[in-house]
Amino acid sequence: MANFTKRAIQKSFLKLLTERPLSKITIKDIAAECGINRNTFYYYFDDMPKLIESIVEDNAEKMIQSYPNIEKFEDCLDAAVDLALANKRAVLHIYHSANREIYEMYLWKVCDHTINSYVSSVLRGKSVRDSDLAIVKEYLSSLAFGIFSRWLKNDMNDDIRDILSRLVEIKKGMIEEMILCCVKE
Repeated sequence: MANFTKRAIQKSFLKLLTERPLSKITIKDIAAECGINRNTFYYYFDDMPKLIESIVEDNAEKMIQSYPNIEKFEDCLDAAVDLALANKRAVLHIYHSANREIYEMYLWKVCDHTINSYVSSVLRGKSVRDSDLAIVKEYLSSLAFGIFSRWLKNDMNDDIRDILSRLVEIKKGMIEEMILCCVKE
């Protein structure tokens, strides 16, 4: 029953978040939408940022479980785009709120997972220099994070799939070569 109520609160909040900005949503609104009292809300969440954090964390975990192995760099980026577009209004309302840091934390987690999974698939069975590998992973995570941050800043209006496709085309082979430079000889 506890998980059911927690999910119902999250679902009610997301519904409201697709209808209006975060600054226009109160805990009272969430409780009314969910059919609970305010005390029940506080039983599960300390405040609105904790609710947002739980939703963002849950979505990050679902995404990571949905894409345990990523074979191509573009697959990394496509996975994050799919999730963001499925919740576009909610994502933008969180991004444009005082709670942006929570969403950025989620985005970093997703970028790190996808890059780590991708790099692991490229290096499968090879011995690598850890220091070089850390630099390459940080570079690729920062690249992905930067592209998504810019897209969010532009209210997700850019054709992100075309941008990413072109980026992959331009960098064809460069990313794999960079990763393979980490291999010990």
